Amino acid sequence: MLRVLAVVPARGGSAGVPLKNLALVGGVPLVTRAVRACRRAELVDQVVVSTDHAGIAETARQAGAVVVDRPEELSGATASSESAVLHALDALGADPEVVVLVQCTSAFIDPEDLSAAVRRVLDGEADSVVSGLPTHEFLWTAAGTGINHDPAVRPRRQDREPQFRENGAFYVMRASGLREHGHRFFGEVAVQPVPSRHAIEIDDPDDLELVRALAPFIDEPEPIDVDAVITDFDGVHTDDRAYVDSDGREMVLVSRSDGMGVSLLRRSGVKVLVMSTEHNPVVAARARKLGVPVLQGLADKRTVLRDWLAIEGLDPARVAYVGNDVNDLGPMAEVGWPVATPDAHPRVRAAARTVLTRPGGSGAVRELCDRVVAARPEPPAAAARTRPRFGPVAIGDALVGDGEPVYVIGEIGINHNGDLDLARRLIDVAADAGCQAVKFQKRTPAICVPEDQKGRIRQTPWGEMTYLEYKERTEFGADEYRQIAKYCDERGLHWFASPWDVPSVEFLEEMDVLVHKVASAGVADHELLRALAATGKPIIMSTGMSTLPEIDAAVEILGTDRLIMMHATSTYPLPPEEANLRTITTLKERYGVPVGYSGHERGLQISLAAVTLGAVCVERHITLDRTMWGSDHAASLEPAGLEHLVRDIRIIEQAMGDGVKRVFPGEEAPKARLRRVTV
Repeated sequence: MLRVLAVVPARGGSAGVPLKNLALVGGVPLVTRAVRACRRAELVDQVVVSTDHAGIAETARQAGAVVVDRPEELSGATASSESAVLHALDALGADPEVVVLVQCTSAFIDPEDLSAAVRRVLDGEADSVVSGLPTHEFLWTAAGTGINHDPAVRPRRQDREPQFRENGAFYVMRASGLREHGHRFFGEVAVQPVPSRHAIEIDDPDDLELVRALAPFIDEPEPIDVDAVITDFDGVHTDDRAYVDSDGREMVLVSRSDGMGVSLLRRSGVKVLVMSTEHNPVVAARARKLGVPVLQGLADKRTVLRDWLAIEGLDPARVAYVGNDVNDLGPMAEVGWPVATPDAHPRVRAAARTVLTRPGGSGAVRELCDRVVAARPEPPAAAARTRPRFGPVAIGDALVGDGEPVYVIGEIGINHNGDLDLARRLIDVAADAGCQAVKFQKRTPAICVPEDQKGRIRQTPWGEMTYLEYKERTEFGADEYRQIAKYCDERGLHWFASPWDVPSVEFLEEMDVLVHKVASAGVADHELLRALAATGKPIIMSTGMSTLPEIDAAVEILGTDRLIMMHATSTYPLPPEEANLRTITTLKERYGVPVGYSGHERGLQISLAAVTLGAVCVERHITLDRTMWGSDHAASLEPAGLEHLVRDIRIIEQAMGDGVKRVFPGEEAPKARLRRVTV
């Protein structure tokens, strides 16, 4: 039963603003905003748009309205809105109890206000309800005569009842009364108060610019349904400030939560790109950590974006671009979802379809990602059952698994030689190279050192001492690890360790590590594994020197919900013939968990090959100098080698592609020039 009908008159002509009803506010045509407000109103049963313009008609249909063709004689500047409503009723053959006249010139109609006005008519409280703004304004004629007040008596605001200024947003009427009287005001007339932020009526270009500037702050956040997200860097991923140390190295402030947001986007199939006018290693390093492509040093971001969208085959209307300064206006104009940070330049905020609430460097990217993910459909149950079992596993703000950026771990292990300053320098090496994490080893020497070795004399850089004394000398305690945790946080790295005994598990839990690592030597230590399983934390388990039955027993204890395996061969250094990289596939298929690679070889080739075979994380020992004293330095990567490893892993990730055979834009010219087609 059609009880309440909303009619939106929207002719093509407009004296103040050409084609005003199609003007965009917050990226949405005014006629669409009016239709959406009516459809969201609880008591409105149907929405009709009366128009004489084909473009308005098509936009209205897309918004979910029924369209009535408005005759020419009712479409002129002098035609009343009532005539359009009465014509729509006759054209539809409708006989509703209540009819609502809604005008596109009000961009911010609250569906709840609209329903409240309808309810007043349905309940018999009024025959006609008009939206109005409560005001205590004093009105004057041009001749200086008071209209709603006596100039000689100036009562205080709190001593006066408010009056209401008609704002033109909506009018609710009994349909029978409208037919009888021919105009919108009859019988018992009431006013539905609307707040001042909703009461602006668009009559001229200045009004339009005003509501465009206000839209990002008034519109309720909504899911952003797009297929790609492009971001500026400075002021979006950062707070638009740079920190420069005494050596001239630049650092910026970013939000860790952005990393998880980008991972969620990529998991849901949304493409991500970073664009920057600057050419800065900081930008490249952050993009590497996020696992997304970056285009830098761009003089004309709009043209580059247009080309990228064409190459990726993306509909610009289904793309979001978030920026903060005037050089972002060009690319923002190319997409359907221009987005601004809250502290963006005023022109950028005015051009945005939505303005985020979190500033750059404080979660702006994460906020956008969450809204995009919210619009993505949930996979059907059948599809969920057929997805690969392996992963991903969340480690802090990173997801580790197939389809995610390779999680690169710089293993400091015991290469710090008990020197906290050396540990910090190795953390710097990992951060500068673009690693996501560093790993240490944690032992209780009295437990871990075999009895027959405790008293053996060892020559060390600190002189002659027993092996037990040496292990105790190089072991970090709570104070050192607190400093390590703080420094890793400053450098944007995760940190964790391989506990070699149960007290070390308890120690690391007190340090609140994100994840635990099972060293290859611990796979058969079931007491240790049970202690690790009890933490509920994600577990990374190396499988060197282990048989499949031994791994089976370990998995039985640890479970697979938060388990990442690492294929490893515990030979130091590792010869190529013992790498056996195809075991990565074996472990994935046998256990259904993400599988990475922990390497002890010299060089990069084997680690890079592991990535092409599907390793989801790569762990390599790191050192400042392979000739340093200590058992693990010789099989470690020096700073340049680690930097090259991370760089090449990111290149491989991009080169792997999606497996869909296609002709790429770069092939078009040689194809046209070289291909010979015969029949």
